Formats: sequence, C-alpha cells, structure tokens
Amino acid sequence: MKKLSVALIGYGKMGKIIESICVERGHSIHCIIDKADDFITQSQLFSTVDVAIDFSLPEAVTDNIHNCFNMHIPVVVGTTGWHNQLPEITTLCIEKNGSLFYASNYSLGMNIVFRLNQQLAKMLKSTNYKISIKESHHIQKLDAPSGTAITLANDVIKNHEGFKKWEIGTDSKDGILPIEVQRIGEVNGVHEINAVSEEDTISLHHEAFSRKGFALGAVLAAEFLYDKKGVFSMDDLLKV
Repeated sequence: MKKLSVALIGYGKMGKIIESICVERGHSIHCIIDKADDFITQSQLFSTVDVAIDFSLPEAVTDNIHNCFNMHIPVVVGTTGWHNQLPEITTLCIEKNGSLFYASNYSLGMNIVFRLNQQLAKMLKSTNYKISIKESHHIQKLDAPSGTAITLANDVIKNHEGFKKWEIGTDSKDGILPIEVQRIGEVNGVHEINAVSEEDTISLHHEAFSRKGFALGAVLAAEFLYDKKGVFSMDDLLKV
C-alpha cells in the first residue's frame, strides 16, 4: 500500500479522527484546510498532496471539490447535505478528468444495511406493509434528514412501486415515504427501516457506536481512489 500525503478539508471532530487513522496506517497529513482562505495561503502545500479528504460543511463542499478538481487532486467527500448538486459535480468530474469518491455513509455496517434495505423494498412491493424510516444524530449535525436516511429512502423509492417521494414526518401517506428525524445529545448515528403490517413488524437497525468506523471507511476510500480517474462509491470499494 502506497503511503499517501493527505490534505484534510475540515478539521472538526471527524477531521481529527481521520488524522489519527491516517497516521496509524502510515500516511502523512500534508496540510489542513479549515477555511476558504486556506486554499490560498496553503496552495503550495495543497498542490503536492496525493489525495484530499473532505468532512467540512454542506455550504462549502462544492467549492472545495472545484478547488480539488482545478488542482488535479483526488477528493474523498464525506460531507452530506449537498446531494442535490451531485449530478452537476459528477458531470464536472468527468469534464475535468478528475477523481471523486462520494458516499453518504462510510461505515461498512451501514453499507451492508443499504443492500438489505434495497432487497427488503423489492420483496415488499406487492404487500400491504407500511414502510417508514427513522434517523437520530447528535445535536451538532446540520443537515436533516441525514444523507444516510436520504440514501435509504431513495433506495426504497427505486425498488418499491408504492412510493413517489419522501418527506420528513411520521405519518404514512399514499405515495410518500416518511422519515422521522431526531437530534439528541451526542448520538453518533442511528438509522431504522421499519415495515409494519397488521400481523407483524420487520425492522432493519444500524447504530454507530463512534465516529471511528466512518473515518476508517474514508481513509480506505482515499487509498482506493489514489491513481484513479472518475467517480466512485462504496460499491466500488466493496466490489458489490
């Protein structure tokens, strides 16, 4: 495995955990970008890194990605709350011959739940089960619902003909998949998919005990992305 020089974009709690895992795996943190001006003041250092890992803010992430593409730096993005702009960024990546790895959740366990959720939705599409999603996170999380919950919801909609869209809330309505959102204390992330009939309940449940699983997944993604061109996801990393 090549030892990488890494730029961290965003240096909050996740950034610091990613830093420690990078060092554990033999990589070096070449520069830290924590505000827009840092791209200018640290441009010389930034231009020489092998890969950037972005866990910043939703309102900053697309500018950060543009900066990476312009400097020909592969970028792993873990920031959520900007998914509506992903098609535009995907097109830009191809036009710029760039390298982008994006996932709404970097946890191995959560990505297993994604696959189970897709299969569950397919199996329930001709039944009377009512499906709902619930997510809980720490009070510092800015976007709601979480990117993970949105991925879960969109996968249900793709695989179950009974839903046209999702909405935040708890009420089941025709054609609408409800997502209940909670912000509580220091919760690292809990996601539930529930399917309820008159006879029984089926549940998929994932709870993150710490941020370390997300950080490790992001570093593994950076190792995977190095020396590649194009747009990649956890499906590519896990060879699903």
